[in-house]
Amino acid sequence: MPSSVSRRRFLQELAVASAAMPLAAQAAHAQAGRKVRHASFGASGMALADVRSFSSHPAFDLIAVADADLSRTEPVKKLFPNVRVYQDWRELLRKEADNLDSVNVSTPDHMHAPIAMAAMSYGKHVYVQKPLATTVRETRMLASTARERRLVSQMGIQISSHPTQLATELMIRNGFIGKVTEVHTFCDKTWGDMSPIPAGADPVPETLDWDGWLGVSEKRPFKKDVYHPGNWRKRVGFGTGTLGDMGCHIFSTPIRGVNLYLPTSITSYGPGAVHGNWPIDARIKFVFPGTTLTAGSTLDFWWYDGAVRPPQAVADAVGGKVPGSGAVIIGTGGAILLPHIGPPTLHPADKFAGRTIPTVPDRNHYHEFLDAVLKGPGTICSASFDYAQLVTEAVLLGSVAEHFPNETLAYDPATMRVTSHKAPNQWLQRSFRKQYLVTRL
Repeated sequence: MPSSVSRRRFLQELAVASAAMPLAAQAAHAQAGRKVRHASFGASGMALADVRSFSSHPAFDLIAVADADLSRTEPVKKLFPNVRVYQDWRELLRKEADNLDSVNVSTPDHMHAPIAMAAMSYGKHVYVQKPLATTVRETRMLASTARERRLVSQMGIQISSHPTQLATELMIRNGFIGKVTEVHTFCDKTWGDMSPIPAGADPVPETLDWDGWLGVSEKRPFKKDVYHPGNWRKRVGFGTGTLGDMGCHIFSTPIRGVNLYLPTSITSYGPGAVHGNWPIDARIKFVFPGTTLTAGSTLDFWWYDGAVRPPQAVADAVGGKVPGSGAVIIGTGGAILLPHIGPPTLHPADKFAGRTIPTVPDRNHYHEFLDAVLKGPGTICSASFDYAQLVTEAVLLGSVAEHFPNETLAYDPATMRVTSHKAPNQWLQRSFRKQYLVTRL
C-alpha cells in the first residue's frame, strides 16, 4: 500500500465488499472431481471441530495432522483412518508440502503466526483460528504475506458468516438506527487468572513433546493443567485472555457494519495483567475515528468481560437486559441488540414493531475457504487476512492496554506505535526461539 490513507481505504472497502460477498459456490462444481489436499495443525478441540466442518465439503481430503500431544490424535484418526500423523509440525511441512494445497492452524494462539507464516512460505493457502496472532506486528506480516503471494486466507470467525451477523451489518449500513453513536461489546467468559502460576514442575506425559508445544515461546517447566491442554488462554504469551478468545467474534459485526478502521485511543479501566496471566473483569474503551455511518468524528467502542456488564443505561436502550455475550449498537434513531449466536432485535420495540429484520442467505465459512482454494490464487474470502488483521489488531491493542490500567494509550496505526507512552510498544511484537521459526517473523 503506498500510504496509510490508501491502506485504510483499501481495508474499509474490502470490509464492505466482503460482508455480502457470496464467494462462488459453484467453484466446487466448476472443479468437478478435484480434491483440496489439506493438513491440520492441531488434532483435537477446535482443530477437530474445524476438520469436521471442512469435511462436509465434497472436495476436502485430509492428508495429515500435527499435534505436539499424540494422545489427542485418536479421534481424528478414527474419523480419517488414512491420515498421516506427526508430532512436529515442521516435519509435516517438510515431508508433506508437495502433497498439500491448504492447511488450517488451530493450535494455541502463540503458534498461529509461526506456523501460518511457514505454511505460506511453502505456498499453501491458510485458514487460521482466531485471534490471527498474538502481536500487532505478526498480524501485519501475515496479511501482507498472504496478499503479496496471492494466497487464499481466512480467519476462523465463523460467526461473521452467520445470517444474523450479516443482517445486523446490513441494518447498520442501511441506516435502520440512524447514525451510530456508541458501541458496547461484552462476554461473560473468564479466561484470566489473578493468582500466581504454581511453582515447581510435574512429569511430562510420555505422549507430549513439551518443548515442541512451547514452540517459539521461552522454556518453562511443565505444570499439569496450567498451560496444556486447557488453560493456556489465561497465560500472557500463550493465549490472549477473554478479549482475544471472543473479541474477534464479537467485534467483527460492528467493525464491519460501521466500516471502522483501527482505534487511535485505548484505555483499560479494569484490573491489570499480573503474574504472567491475563486479568478478568475487563472494562476497556476504544476510540475509533468516525466514518460516514457515525454521528461524530470519533466513536466510543466499549468491551466488558467476566462479571462486568455494560451500564444499565445501555441495557435500558435495548429493553432492560443484555445476554451473556454480544453487542449493543446505539444510533441516533434507535439501537440493535445482537446476542452472540442469536438473532438481532431492534429497539425501542414499539418504534420498530412493523420493521422486518432483513433475511440474508447463509454462508458456510469453511466451504467459502475451500471454494476459494478451488477457484485459485488471488481469490478473497470474507474474513481474509487483510480483514482479519484489522479486527485482530483492534483486539490486541485492548490486550496491550490491560498491561497499563487507567492509562490512555494514544495509538498511530500508520506507524504501528503507541505515541503517548514508550513502554506499551514492547507488547506490539515479541522475540522467538529461533529453532521453531521456519521463516522470519
